[in-house]
This record gives sequence, structure tokens and C-alpha cells, in this order.
Amino acid sequence: MKSQGKMIFCLALFLVTECSHNRPQIHLMDGHRHQGPEGKPKVGRIQEKCQGPCTTSYCKQPCAKNFHGEIGFTCNQNKWQKTTETCTSLSVETLFQDVNGVSRVSIAAAAIPLPSLNLRVPELINNVAQGIRKNCPLDYACIIDAVKSSEATSGNIAFIVELLKNISIDLSDNVDQEKMKSYSEVANHILDPAATLNWAFIPDKNASSDLLQSVNLFARQLRLHNESESIVQELFIQTKGSHINRNTSEKRFHFSMNLKNTTEGISGMVEIPRQELWKLQNASQAVSIAFPTLGAILTETHVRQGLLTRPVNGLVLSVVSPESLKHILLTFGKMNKSRDTRAQCVGWHSGKRRWDEKVCETTGDNVNQVRCRCNTSKAVMSFSILMAPKSTTDKVLEYITCIGLSISILSLILCLIIEATVWSRVVVTEISYLRHVCIVNISVSLLTANTCFIIASNFNSQGKDYSLCVAITFFSHFFYLSLFFWMLFKALLILYGILVVFRRMLKSRMMAIGFVVGYGCPLVIAVTTVAVTGPGNGYVRAEACWLNWDNTKALLAFVIPALVIVAINLLVVFIVAINTQRPSIGSSKSQDVAMIMRISKNVAILTPLLGLTWGFGIITLIQDIPSVFHIIFALLNAFQGFFILLFGTIMDHKIRDALRMSMTSLKGKSRAAENPSLSPTNGSKLMNR
Repeated sequence: MKSQGKMIFCLALFLVTECSHNRPQIHLMDGHRHQGPEGKPKVGRIQEKCQGPCTTSYCKQPCAKNFHGEIGFTCNQNKWQKTTETCTSLSVETLFQDVNGVSRVSIAAAAIPLPSLNLRVPELINNVAQGIRKNCPLDYACIIDAVKSSEATSGNIAFIVELLKNISIDLSDNVDQEKMKSYSEVANHILDPAATLNWAFIPDKNASSDLLQSVNLFARQLRLHNESESIVQELFIQTKGSHINRNTSEKRFHFSMNLKNTTEGISGMVEIPRQELWKLQNASQAVSIAFPTLGAILTETHVRQGLLTRPVNGLVLSVVSPESLKHILLTFGKMNKSRDTRAQCVGWHSGKRRWDEKVCETTGDNVNQVRCRCNTSKAVMSFSILMAPKSTTDKVLEYITCIGLSISILSLILCLIIEATVWSRVVVTEISYLRHVCIVNISVSLLTANTCFIIASNFNSQGKDYSLCVAITFFSHFFYLSLFFWMLFKALLILYGILVVFRRMLKSRMMAIGFVVGYGCPLVIAVTTVAVTGPGNGYVRAEACWLNWDNTKALLAFVIPALVIVAINLLVVFIVAINTQRPSIGSSKSQDVAMIMRISKNVAILTPLLGLTWGFGIITLIQDIPSVFHIIFALLNAFQGFFILLFGTIMDHKIRDALRMSMTSLKGKSRAAENPSLSPTNGSKLMNR
């Protein structure tokens, strides 16, 4: 009886002690915040300074009541500065408590070093994995309440990271959607922006990297049941997955998330290209995870170590895919949309525990979003964008484009004004008439294309709908093609003047052929391109309103016709050079031969310039190309209108003579208006007297 009484007394004493130790009301010090009615995590400061003057280099302070651990401070500029904190209220015991507060365990997990109790109960649980297998093996839900009710101190964050790490290693078998939801709900608690600063005080500076690696490892064991599903929809972590095989056209995962301190959502997209899916031998699955706050946590942790100086400017996107898939495309919406910054696509190397710029290439960067092409591996499964000031090259390209485009538009307008002024004086033959029709239509085409380019630039910064972007791209494509096809018609006009001697075609028929070639052919190509690539959203680029290159290679529908026309025009110039060495047949043809020579000189100059421009445009698509090629392309492209004015109009002596005569005529009329006695009418009256 005495032994039984002692046992009952010890058990009662144990229960009272445990209830007192684990009661939900925790006394906080120095400005702690309790959990509000909305279920937000409690974040406290525990203790912000050491007591006494800052004389030693380091001091420690105990944690608040009901917390285990300590707070470390260093003396910096005669002020105490908090450096580390291990205050935790969580333990393996608190994870598996009943609602009435009675603990099911008596000893802390061996994998998580926490103070242990020297008691024995009938059913001993030695670690977290054992507790979960016993109490909630199907969904891990038994640990959620204890985690969500805890305060997000540095010590508790470290405990939860270690908890998730242990689950990823010891409980990664048969992972289904319910387990993934519970796992993510636990991770979501420490990813709250209110807890970001506390990550910096965790002694283990790899905690944020461990969290990312643990989530990726756990997601790799996930088994999907449906064809495509949205698995997790927490505030600070989302997960989507899908079955894939070699017959899948392409796979995209779209994410849109909101932060408490932003009015706009943060978007992101993961895309597995069709070329990569063809590598799959068997049916498989792909899982993608989005973190809106983990980038800031990684930044906060590593800035203090001097390892990371550039902040993350978008979602952190993880991709768990078969090992045979090596390349993916990612689109990141920018958090900071300042025009004074540029983006660098990066991947997180889990072994080196830092961002790696070598695994990603930035393929597009505008005000709203960034397009990346990245290589995946076991060590690199997570990607994001870093923010940095714009380089000198970027600023130079912007200035060249802005100034050059302005000069180009003014030059084209001046070209059209000159053509209208001298039209009646220069169109004396059929060939000269058609030649000036070509110049006018080339100028109109390039002027309209440049206008579309300006509209597209403003469109990108305003972020409007996809249909409008398709329309702008279509007209840009059409009018840029028209520029080259009117150049082709000029070359055909040269061949017509040289080869056709005894029979001439009606001017109206030649005009009809000119408009069919100049506008009909570009229309067919532009319509076919949008019809083929449009249904799969592969017509335009994600980062700009222009023809797609990464997925459908729609840009080839402009590049190939343009370069073919350049080759044909150069061939025509070569034929002209050979034929004009022969004596002319009859003096009646001398005027036409002279006109053909002027057209040939014009084509011989403009064709290499236009061809060289877009030749450099193709070179800029090559990966890791030096920036000098981008600058040359920007120069040639921006000043095309000025080249047309200079070589197509001003350098033609017939146009200069006609313009001089028009100016002389205008001066004569102005003098006659100022002195009526010099007019021809008055002169005849004087002679008749």
C-alpha cells in the first residue's frame, strides 16, 4: 500500500508540474505579442539588451519564463547588439500533448537536443518520427496545433526546421497530398514575414537552406493521384504537381501569391519545354513549389555573414522533376519594379548553400517580369531572381534605342515630305515612278513598325492583356516584313529594266504586282505565323510584345524571309554590275539605264545595311554573346530610318536637283508676291503700252 501511495503521489505531482509547464498562457517580457484572433504567429523580442554597461565583448541573458535557452549579445560601438537566440518553448513533449495538457511522452527526441525529463511512462516515445507514427501516421496533423500556437522565436524556428528535416528523412515513405498539406502548414508558420528578422539570430546560419532542402526532399517523395492537381495553398507556400510523359506538349505551373505588405500579387511560372519532355522514357511526374517570403529569409540570414549582398526580387520556385529533364524555363514577377534595377536569374546550390549564377541565363527582363532559362540537378532545384543596379551596357542600349528611334522617326517623316515636294519633277518615266513608290512605301512601313515598337514598350510597363500584345506583335511583324518585301520589289524592278528591252508592262499592272509583293506576301506570312503558334500561347514572348523564340521559334518567320531577300538583292546588284558593262542598246534607253544605275546603287547600299542589322539581331540570340554585339545591333536597328533618308533620298542627285528647283520656284513666287511689278502679267502690260 505504501508503494502504491507513493506511486500515486508521484504521478499527481508529475501531472501538476507538466500542466503548469505547458499551459498556453506564456508570460512574455519586453514587448511580446500574443497570438491574435486571426491566428497570426506570435513574435516576441524576449530581451533586447544586456543589463549594465557595454564593457565586455560578449554577454548572455536568460530567456523569458517557460522558454529554454539563452540570448547572446556582442558589444558594438559601446552598445549591446543581439547576435544569437536559442529561446524555445517547443519540445517533443509539447508536440504530442492532448487537449487537456497531459503529455504522452517523457523524453525529448534524440535528434533534437532539448532538456529531457528523468521519468518513465508506460509508452515511451523517443523521437518525433516515433510520435507521429503512433499518433497521426496518416496525415501528421497531430503536431500542427502545437506548432501554430507557438511563438516564432529564433529558437522555435530552429526547432521547427529540425522537425521538418527529420520528417523528410525518417517519414518520407508513402507521401500523399494530406501529408504534404500538414508538412506545408508547419513550414508556413515560420515563413510568415513577421518572423523574418528572427531567422538572423539562429546560431546555425544554414537553417534557411536546410528548410528549403527539406521541403524539396519531401516533395520528391510525393505521389500524385490525379493527372494535375493543386496540392498546397498556404499563404507562404504553394505546391502544384502533374503527371508528365514524352507525349505531353508542354507543362506549365502558374503561381500567384499575395503578401501582407503589398497590394499587388507576386506571380511566377515554371515551364517544362516540349523538347525536354521528349527525353522521358517512362511516365513520371513534376512538382513545383513557390515561396514568396523565403527569398527575404535567405537574404536576411546571409547578409549578416557577408555572403549575399543582392536582395531576392521575386518568388523562390522549386522544381522537382525526373533526372532526365535538365532544362526548364521560368518567369518571375518582380516585387520591386524600379526601372533603375536589373535582374539576375540564379539557382540555389544546396551543396554550396548559396545562389549560383552559372546555372541560369536571363533571356528577358522588363519592368514587370523576368524570363530565365535554367539547368536543374540534384544540387540545384530552386530558382529566383536577384536585384542589382543596371549595368553601364544596359543604360547605353536604352540611350541608343531612345535617341536612335527618335532620329529614325523624324528622318522618315522628312523623307515623306521630300517625296511629296519633288514628286511631279522626278516621276518622268515608268521606272522612276515605281522607284519612288517603293521609297514611299518603305518609309511608311518602317515608320509604322517603329510606332508599334513604341506602343509595345509602353504596353510592357503597363502590363495589359495578352490579346492586345498579340495584336501589337502582329502589326510589328507585318510592317517590318513589308519593309523588306518592298526592297525585294525594287530588286525585281531593276531586273525588269535590264532584262526586258522590247516589251513594257503597263504601269497599273506593275503597281498591282508591287502591292501584292510589298503587302500581300507579308500578310500571308504574318497571318500564318499567328495561326500556327497562337493557340498554344507561343506567338509572343513572356517578357515583351515580340515574336517568341524560346518555345516556338516564331521569330524565324521574320528572320528567314528578311535574310533571303537580302541574299536576292545582293545577287541582283551583282547581275546589274555585269550587265551595265555592255554598251547600251539605243539612245532611247539611256535615261532608263541611268535610272536603273541609281536604283542599283541605292539597293547596293541599303541592302547590306538592313541585312547587317538583322544579321547582328540573330547573333544576339546566341548565349553568352559579348555585349558589343547588342550595342551594334541597337545602333543599326535604331538608325534604319536615317539610313533610308540618307542613302535613298538625299544622296540621289535627281532628288537634290528637283528639291533645289522647287526651293528656287518658291523663292521666285515669294519675290513676285512682294514686288508685283516683277510679275509676268505686269511686264506684258508695260510692253503693250
